[in-house]
Formats: sequence, C-alpha cells, structure tokens
Amino acid sequence: MKKFWYFIYNVFFLPFLYILLRTGGLFKRKIREGIKGRKRVFEDLILKNRELDRKKKVIWFHSASLGEFEQAKPIIKKLWQMEKFNIIITFFSPSGFENSKNYPYANIISYLPFDSRANAEIFVRIVRPDLAVLMRYDIWPNFIRELKKARIPCYIVDATMRKNSSRALPVIKSFHKALFSDITKILTVSESDAEAFRIFKCSDGQLRVVGDTRFDRVYEKSLSAKEKKLINPDVLEGKKVFVAGSTWEQDEEVILPAFLKLAKFDKDVMMIIAPHEPTVLHLEKLENQFAGKISSIRFSHLNNYSGERIIIVDSIGILLTLYTYADVAFVGGSFKQNVHNVLEAAVYGVPVMFGPKINNSQEAKQLAERGGGLLIRGKREAYRRMRTLFSDEQLRKQRGQIALEYVKENIGATDKIIGEIEKVI
Repeated sequence: MKKFWYFIYNVFFLPFLYILLRTGGLFKRKIREGIKGRKRVFEDLILKNRELDRKKKVIWFHSASLGEFEQAKPIIKKLWQMEKFNIIITFFSPSGFENSKNYPYANIISYLPFDSRANAEIFVRIVRPDLAVLMRYDIWPNFIRELKKARIPCYIVDATMRKNSSRALPVIKSFHKALFSDITKILTVSESDAEAFRIFKCSDGQLRVVGDTRFDRVYEKSLSAKEKKLINPDVLEGKKVFVAGSTWEQDEEVILPAFLKLAKFDKDVMMIIAPHEPTVLHLEKLENQFAGKISSIRFSHLNNYSGERIIIVDSIGILLTLYTYADVAFVGGSFKQNVHNVLEAAVYGVPVMFGPKINNSQEAKQLAERGGGLLIRGKREAYRRMRTLFSDEQLRKQRGQIALEYVKENIGATDKIIGEIEKVI
C-alpha cells in the first residue's frame, strides 16, 4: 500500500503541485521569490557543507515558515550551546528564509528543495544528517522516504492533530498512515494530539507527549523584552495601558468604540494599538477614526509626545516588547479568522482579551477556562470587560496572575525534546 501511495504522489499529485506553484509565481511575488531562491540550492549546500566540522553530529531542522521556526528556536539554541552539533536549517517559504538567514545559532540556512525523488536523494546525500527534525506539520513524502532508506532518524516536533482533522478522512487517512509509519518519533503537544495520531496506527513507541516549545520561546523572549526601553517611562507614568496587538479591521471595529467609550469615563486609560499590517492606508484610517474624538500619535513620532492618549504603532517586530507596558491586552485576528499568539501577552501577567474565533488556539481556550483570558463577542461586551478590569485593580492583577501561571506551568518542552534527541544521536 505504501508503494501505491508514493506512486500516486509522485506521478499525479507532485506534477500538479509543481504546475500550481509555477502558475502562482506569475501572480504572487512571494512564490516567485521561493522559486528563484531554490535555483542554486544544491551548489550553495555543497559549498557550505565543506566548512562543517565532521567530528560533530549533524542535526537538520525543517520549518515551513517563520512561525514554525519560532517554535524551533529554543531547541536549536540549546543544542548549539552544547558545542557538539552542526545545525542545518531549511525553510519552505520565503518569509521564513528571508527573515532568518542571519540567524546566529546555525551552520547552514537554506531553502528546502522541491520534494521530488531526485531532489530528496541529492539533499540527503549532500547534508548527511544524523537526525532530521520536522517542525509541526511540514512533512514531505519523498524526503521522509529518503531518510528512511538512509536509516536516518526522523522526528516530528510540536506535533498537533485534531481528531476531526481532514487528514483522517477516508482515502487521505490511508496515505497519511503510510507516511507516518516512516517517522521515528512524533513528539506531541498534548495527550489529545497523541490520541489523534493513534488513528493513523502510530505506535506507542513512536509517540511521546512533551508539550509545546512556544511556551519556552515566549518566556525566553519576555525576559529580554523587559530590558528594552521602547517608550520613555514619562509617557506612561500614572496611566493604565491597554495594548491591542496584531489587530485587523474586524477587530478594530469592536475594540476601538469600546475603548473610546471607556476613555470618556476614565481619564487615566491609554491605548497602544499595533495593527497586524501597518500599511500607510491602514494607519491613516485609524488616525481618521480618532480625529476629533481623542488625541493620537504614531509610535515613530513619540519624541514629540504631548499628552496623546493613543499610540499607533507604525513599525513591525516590536509587539512582544510592547506587551510589557500593558495592564490589559487584546490579541487580534480573533474577529477575523484565527486569533494570533495569546501567549505573547499572557507571559507578562496581564488579562488577555480576544474575540470568538479561537478554534485554532488551545491556549486561548484554556486561558478563557481558567479566567486569565476573556472572550468577547461584540462592542458592548468589550466595553463591559474593559470597564471592569480597569476600575478593579485587584481583579485585574488576579486575572493577570492566572495568565502568567498558565505560561509557567507549561514551560519545559525544550528540555524534554532535547532528551529525546540525545537518545538517538
């Protein structure tokens, strides 16, 4: 059956996917960048591979994109600090590669070649990894098969699986059963994920519940973020700060009216809003919404601060640090499609608000169940929640402490994963 599925994949699915990518490249710059970036991938790998200290074992980490790589970073950093491994990192998407090509804890950073049988064979022959670590879900069949043929252990890390996943549908399930059978270890985030993998006949020897490295990563980043001084303390002195992060227009339609109403009654509240996409048009739209109602200033103009009550963040990459200033936080995406990372706010010990679209986030659900997170469904509820939290300091701190304890309870996945790695390398 396994041979049948690999035949179907290589003869029918892979050519279709290749045509789709080529066609998409005509219209999308990101896809074109990915195709162009792979043109010399083998030549570059050969040159860089010669510089490796072959007395050290080689661990190959693969991530689909930047988000998955963030989860790999705590593992990679600790392995690098052991000074006995060569670390090779690959990405499927340009966003991952371009934003990480200067990452300091790796010997080689590269695109992953497209998943043909020939490419997989050449890649494994050049890199010669002693272990392959695939982050979350970016699993390419020909690479998996080539690793199996070469008797190279292959781990899936931070693995998640829903019991109602489309991968468990008839026919598709049979394909994934064949694919997962070639994986050495599947290190899952939770017991429910492990149970879902058992649907594919994964053995107890393959599965181990280790937790989620995102908790380790946000905690590690929060420690350094607290040392940064992005905003002059005088600006926030005596203020109660509401940070709305990664917001889309659908989020702002709920949050902004609620905050404006709150600001009429509480003269000490202040908002920092960081749009997910701070384009010129989006920033101007926000400024127009505030005009005549409340004073605002862009983050890049804070040197000219003169009492404005709303700071509009017009840069990217600083949100995690901005959450350090929050007394209450809102995490966006939750009124659009999927909530963004609630842990980035929770790690600072503040109550975390979010909208109803949280099916993608077990962390948001668990925070809401414990009371450290607050789910809101509309403007009125948003206002009531904000009014209560900002008027009751004891309640605010209590809910914030619950959020922080939730993060701390789940730290430690990195050490467990490294323990599993050291068993085979």
